[in-house]
Amino acid sequence: EIHPGATIGRRFVIDHGVGVVIGETAIIGNDVLMYHGVTLGGVVNAPVKRHPTIGNFVILGANSIILGDIKIGDHCKIGAGAIVVKDLPAGKIALAPIATVR
Repeated sequence: EIHPGATIGRRFVIDHGVGVVIGETAIIGNDVLMYHGVTLGGVVNAPVKRHPTIGNFVILGANSIILGDIKIGDHCKIGAGAIVVKDLPAGKIALAPIATVR
């Protein structure tokens, strides 16, 4: 589901787009790659900027969740299953906890 109010840059690719959610005030930069199940969601329901801003050349891994009016810098990578609720500076990687084998 992509809200018609979202702003999407050039060469944005959704690879296996099932389950993708892009909120109304989300901004996606150029050359962004998004895998299945990604959510760019809000944490409030008010008439303000409430969804993430994604920089250029960002990779959003499968089932990652990016919430709130936060900024993901250029050249960042968000790993599969990661939950991001704070700004991520340019060039950084956010990873989810690795499964424990018992």
